[in-house]
Amino acid sequence: MDEHESPELTEDEKQLFADLMPEDLTEIMDKGVNRRHFLKLMTLAGGGILAAQSAVAEQVLTRSSSETLPTELVPDSLENAVTVACKVNGKARTFTIDSRMTLLDTLRERLDLTGSKKGCDHGQCGACTVIVNGSRVLSCLTLAASCAGKTVQTIEGLAQGNRLHPMQEAFLKHDGFQCGFCTPGQICSAVALLDEAKKGHASYVTGNLRPPVGPVKLSNEEIRERMSGNICRCGAYPNIVAAIQEVHSGQSVEQVFRSV
Repeated sequence: MDEHESPELTEDEKQLFADLMPEDLTEIMDKGVNRRHFLKLMTLAGGGILAAQSAVAEQVLTRSSSETLPTELVPDSLENAVTVACKVNGKARTFTIDSRMTLLDTLRERLDLTGSKKGCDHGQCGACTVIVNGSRVLSCLTLAASCAGKTVQTIEGLAQGNRLHPMQEAFLKHDGFQCGFCTPGQICSAVALLDEAKKGHASYVTGNLRPPVGPVKLSNEEIRERMSGNICRCGAYPNIVAAIQEVHSGQSVEQVFRSV
């Protein structure tokens, strides 16, 4: 569908808007459903008002984003537009965004990489952690424009085809997640953590800081300290530590629920 073409509404959808949003019906018929209409319908759904029209409402709420996004979000009309070129999960990507747009929103809304989650949106939970130029960053606090010319790796880019990354396999083996919301950030943080340890980066609990001793051997205490920025509301911390320890040591670690 052309971006300026109004989507065709079914008779049931027209009746839905006539019943619930009569003041907007003329605009909807002329220009189609825009973001304001979409959010208004979402509000009605959240209030339980759409019970009788749930099937029809679902048709509208699940329309593709090209049919619901307003024209003011088209990159060409952005007031603070910048064009960013970087490499995301091994592929060169170029996109035009608002200069104030975060890396997290860019990944999710522009590149359709929704694995990175928006938890607190304040840099406190770690659910949005991704890897930029080999270092873990909180993508909700990172401007996408600052990633120009850099490499970005998200949870979607860790596996090689159908073969999971060793850290992903370890998380599965050790049940390192329950609801899974924080898991993409946990895994990205764990992968970068191992690289930091190989480079000899110290943490708060590292014993001997001088002279440099090369790669740091990670104890469970080291892992817990280095992963402390990633919060798991389900409390899967022992399983997460076991998964990271197994990948780090290269030796099988007994599954926590079996040892208990």
